[in-house]
Amino acid sequence: MSAKKLIAANWKMNGSRALVEAVSQQLTSINATVDVLICPPATLLAHFPVSEHFSLGAQNISEHQQGAYTGELSAGLLLEAGASFVLLGHSERRQYYAETDALVCAKLQQAVAAGLTPVLCIGETLAERQQENTQQVIAKQLAAVYASHPELLVKSVIAYEPVWAIGTGESATPEQAQATHAFIRAQLALYDSAAAAKVRILYGGSVNAANCQALFAQADIDGALVGGASLKPDEFMQICQSAKD
Repeated sequence: MSAKKLIAANWKMNGSRALVEAVSQQLTSINATVDVLICPPATLLAHFPVSEHFSLGAQNISEHQQGAYTGELSAGLLLEAGASFVLLGHSERRQYYAETDALVCAKLQQAVAAGLTPVLCIGETLAERQQENTQQVIAKQLAAVYASHPELLVKSVIAYEPVWAIGTGESATPEQAQATHAFIRAQLALYDSAAAAKVRILYGGSVNAANCQALFAQADIDGALVGGASLKPDEFMQICQSAKD
C-alpha cells in the first residue's frame, strides 16, 4: 500500500464558485502528509487557485483525442483547464450513460497518453453482492483494462465503490472494505506485481467524518473517494485530517 493517503472529492453535478473559494481556503492548512484531489464540474476547474495543497481532477473525458464530438471534452482540453487526474468508470457513468468496460478502457488509455492520472472506479451492485458475485464483477472490471494494458497500472489509482453504498448513507464495514481491497490488490498483482504493491486503492461509498478513521486504519485502504461529504468544507477537512500519517 502507499505510505501517503489520497483523499479525492467527487462533487458530481454540484458546486459553485463560492464553494471553490471555501474549499480552497480551508485546504490551505492541510497536513503535507496527505494528498488531496478535488474533482468539480469541469466549468469550475479554472476558478481554483494554483495550490500546493491540492490537485484538481475531471469527472470524465472523451474516448477521442479531438474532433467533431459536440459537447465532449478531451483529456488534452481538461489538462489545459488545470486537471491532472480524471475519474473514469464511475458507477453513475456505467449505469446512466451505458459506459462499457471497453469504453472505460479506451478512456483510460486517452487519459494516460495525455498525461492525466486516471482514477479507475470499480464496484458491485447490491444484487451482485447478495449473489456473492463481488469478486467476479471486480475481477472482470479490472481485467478489461489491465489484462491487455498492464503497463497502465503503474500510472493509475483504483477506487473501489460498492454501488449499493453510494449516496445511500450505507457504507461497507471496515472489514468488508479491507477484504475487497486485498482482493483487488491480489488481482492487480496478476498484471504487474510491483505496481500492485504500490498502487493507491481508495474506498468510496458514503464516506464521512464519522466512519473514515476506521476505514483508513485498514492495511489496503489508501484513502477515499468522497461524494456528498466533500461538498461540506468542514467535514471534508476532517476526513483529510483523519488520513494523515
